[in-house]
Amino acid sequence: MDQPLAGLNATVTGGAVGIGRSIAIALADAGARVAITHRTHAPDEDMLRAVEAGSGRPLLAFPVDATDSAAVDAALSGIAAETGGIDILVNNVGGLVQRSPIAEMDVDLWRQVLAVNLDSMFFATRAVLAHMPSGAGRIINVASLAARNGGHAGATAYAATKAGVLGFTRGLAKEVAPRGITVNALAPGFIEDTPFHDTFTTAASKETTISGIPAGRAGTPDDVAGAAVWLAGPTASYVNGAVIDINGAQYFG
Repeated sequence: MDQPLAGLNATVTGGAVGIGRSIAIALADAGARVAITHRTHAPDEDMLRAVEAGSGRPLLAFPVDATDSAAVDAALSGIAAETGGIDILVNNVGGLVQRSPIAEMDVDLWRQVLAVNLDSMFFATRAVLAHMPSGAGRIINVASLAARNGGHAGATAYAATKAGVLGFTRGLAKEVAPRGITVNALAPGFIEDTPFHDTFTTAASKETTISGIPAGRAGTPDDVAGAAVWLAGPTASYVNGAVIDINGAQYFG
């Protein structure tokens, strides 16, 4: 098996379910030693077996509140101490939290959406940069099609934060390019088999959305994972500040 990431250490935040889970397993299959952070969902036995089968190393799993700066610092420092450094960071933590029109949204919900989608990325990135070697580091941020098109009803706050992910990606890419570190974003469209749509999207809404996708199907977490592995690898070393749209031709950025 070709393993372009052999010898590298990867960390995926929110890596136990959905897109994060698939990315973590795919990175392990590509040879990386994989660590994840998690909170609501812990990795199950199938994931533990899949990661170890792929990389030959056991999954490192750290429970952490991704919106707590001190907790994130401690977790990432712990991962770096265990692995000897972090070469690849995938900022996957994020979520809608709750659908709400802006006119009806209270300040606490607004701030929670910002914390889950932007604070978490900032905290993890800041912590990792102290442990990421210069020359070939990779930071991959998971945004959303909502950053491009505003999302569905009640998702304006979520869309705003995911647009913020794109701005953060491009600004940071310029900051760390002199260190040989790349920073790119993934913007998944409608991806099934994730807690997001299981929680917030009705069956009727899913059917309507899928009917408008030219590819004729919903995406899967594995569709996103493939792009993440490419961005993490040596053939993407000159790709920096890019946004990879993964939506079956539903939208062109």
